[in-house]
Amino acid sequence: MSINDLPVLSALRTKMQWHQERQRVLSENVSNSDTPKFRPRDLVEPKLDKSGAVTGSMGPLAMAVTSASHMKPSGAASGFDQNKNAGFETRPAGNAVNLEEEMMKSASNQMDYAAATSLYSKSLHLLKTAIGKG
Repeated sequence: MSINDLPVLSALRTKMQWHQERQRVLSENVSNSDTPKFRPRDLVEPKLDKSGAVTGSMGPLAMAVTSASHMKPSGAASGFDQNKNAGFETRPAGNAVNLEEEMMKSASNQMDYAAATSLYSKSLHLLKTAIGKG
């Protein structure tokens, strides 16, 4: 059994990859804060089973929905979550990005990523100690 097959490490790697992609989406929201008619987006957090694999109705290879105008598979959630409060602070140009909210999400995402990387590195260190190489 390789290290890549361990469920805990697989789940942590998946979580770290999700946080990296979410940071990219959040930074796009901030960079488009002055773009007319831009709506902020966010990613739906993956659900993991006991083995660390991504669960869902579409399996690990779900269809990617990159726009709200795309058709969605029946019973499946899209990969993007359109901001439910997007119309709350919409500016006259049609832009609905709230910079304070996006920066709070970004900071929270960075802290969660740091926690996942810390757990990952400590788990690897524990495994090295258990096999006598640490």
